[in-house]
Amino acid sequence: MKHLLVYSHPNPLSFCNAISRTVKDVLWEKKHELVIRDLYGIGFDPVLKAGDFVARQAGQTPADIKVEQDYIVWSDVMIIIYPIWWAALPAMIKGYIDRVISYGFAYKRDAGGNVIPLLTGKKVIIFNTQGAPEERYSKSGMFEAMRKTSDFAIFEFCGMEVLAHQFFGAVTTVDEATRNLYLKRVETITNQLMAG
Repeated sequence: MKHLLVYSHPNPLSFCNAISRTVKDVLWEKKHELVIRDLYGIGFDPVLKAGDFVARQAGQTPADIKVEQDYIVWSDVMIIIYPIWWAALPAMIKGYIDRVISYGFAYKRDAGGNVIPLLTGKKVIIFNTQGAPEERYSKSGMFEAMRKTSDFAIFEFCGMEVLAHQFFGAVTTVDEATRNLYLKRVETITNQLMAG
């Protein structure tokens, strides 16, 4: 299988980075094809500009967006890793979605205004970290809200199948044993993907 790992965290010592390394190790060990897009590392510009709209309307995709879209087209599975900040997607990953998972590439509308998904057949796995304990977000309905706004309203809207969306809570305060259990969960999810 062909995997596109989109990783977004500014701190190379973050737990998101540990998740990314774990996914990479599992996929490489099994000899799967893998492209990693570290959005901070490549200097991805998350700001959607007027020029992006003008270019799209002229049938031209800005070069930096085209690179990312080509990786999505190439891949069978997107694995997306990012932290939850303020109960939402951080600016970098939101900007990636705004600019790359865009109209005309990820979806379009027919003459009657009906949405036509364009990424049908692609699969997605999402790994999120957060500072808040999992119980707090679970009891408040935050996890369900975030799944609706990302899994349903972005990826499924474009025809993609979300295989898993895993949250890891209190990553800044849990002990090393708990972090290791989290990484074992990442291994299990990644291996289950390959078996499916």
